[in-house]
Amino acid sequence: MADNIARVFADAIATDPTRPLLTWYDDATGERTELSGATLANWVAKTANLLVDDLARQPGDTAGILLPPHWQTAVVLLGCWSARLTVTDRPGEVDVLFAAAGRAAEADAWSAGDSYALALDPFALPMRQVPAGFVDFVSEVRGHGDHFTPHPRGGPGDAELLARAAARATELGLGPDDRLLVDVDRHPDPVDWLLTPLTAGASVVPCGNLDPARLASRAAAERVTRTLH
Repeated sequence: MADNIARVFADAIATDPTRPLLTWYDDATGERTELSGATLANWVAKTANLLVDDLARQPGDTAGILLPPHWQTAVVLLGCWSARLTVTDRPGEVDVLFAAAGRAAEADAWSAGDSYALALDPFALPMRQVPAGFVDFVSEVRGHGDHFTPHPRGGPGDAELLARAAARATELGLGPDDRLLVDVDRHPDPVDWLLTPLTAGASVVPCGNLDPARLASRAAAERVTRTLH
């Protein structure tokens, strides 16, 4: 059984790093952002380097995630797992917190050593106004290295998360040639919209605020083979 999320991610992009791996839609804003495996890996490496080089985070440290499903959330999660941090969405004491700018007020329920805000801009542009007590994630992460060597062992929660993802992939009949469309409002757990396709070596089309009237045309345009909606 797989027990290292970073290795599963690396295996998912190894065959063809140039293929679209994650294509994010938000029907409320009209956003469409497509990332190849190589591009996603670049963002993930920068995030992991930020955690390790700038913050001196160690394996087992805790990262709080106050983010909705989004392609940048995938970047943060995979970066944290690559650095072997423990990820949690439960308010409490954490070593580092990543929060959507629109949810900065909710951060009062958390106690964090370092706090980063994400505007979740479609083009990953820096924020014009950063919430008090936060650092702009995009501005900070861009200057970090494009390569990161993950820890050879997975984090303490990797095996359980990957077991759930593998079970979901089996349920959906996912394989390496599949492209999974996920309604993230109905399935916000990253096990569903991120780890399940990675475990199967498939690509994913996560959709926020999914317009049911667009489902059939989008599935055809994106060559979707499986749906979770």
